[in-house]
Amino acid sequence: MPARKTPPEAWVDAALAALAEGGPDAIRVEVLAASLGVTKGGFYGEFADRDVLVERMLDTWEQAVVDDVIRRIENAEDDAHTKLRHLFYLAGRHVRAGRELAIELAVRDWARRDSAVKKRLNRVDNRRMAYLRKLFRQIGCDHDDAEARSFLAFSLFVGSNLITAQHHGRSRRDVISNALDSLLRA
Repeated sequence: MPARKTPPEAWVDAALAALAEGGPDAIRVEVLAASLGVTKGGFYGEFADRDVLVERMLDTWEQAVVDDVIRRIENAEDDAHTKLRHLFYLAGRHVRAGRELAIELAVRDWARRDSAVKKRLNRVDNRRMAYLRKLFRQIGCDHDDAEARSFLAFSLFVGSNLITAQHHGRSRRDVISNALDSLLRA
């Protein structure tokens, strides 16, 4: 009976988990194989080397944080205000989710030291900003206002994870909700 083959998606998922847990240095074939309970030989049956796995891993991450999110927002036949609120809700859920947040922060940190990852992060951030600009333009913002609001919304998404300030009797969720309401005002 032939050995059970570990699908490439399992390797990618294990690599993303390793990235979230220990950063890019934790993405090692031996460690991933051990976490999957298989030998590293199965890895080389699916991937030529670690670089191919990293590329596939970043593809998967990009699809999850850009393509899948946009698809979910656009599948609803809502107006742009509602789409922005839904996008902010999904982004907030993403930010609160442990693994997703850890991956986001790990990719951002990794991009400071790896030009290929930086290039990928630039593409992801540019795609996110383009979508925000489009939605803000649809609610009636001119070019400059759409750019400013998109930048503020995106900064809130990324930066809120790094700020530990207290909000004097207000919850973080309430403060973020108020900030987003401000961004959506005409």
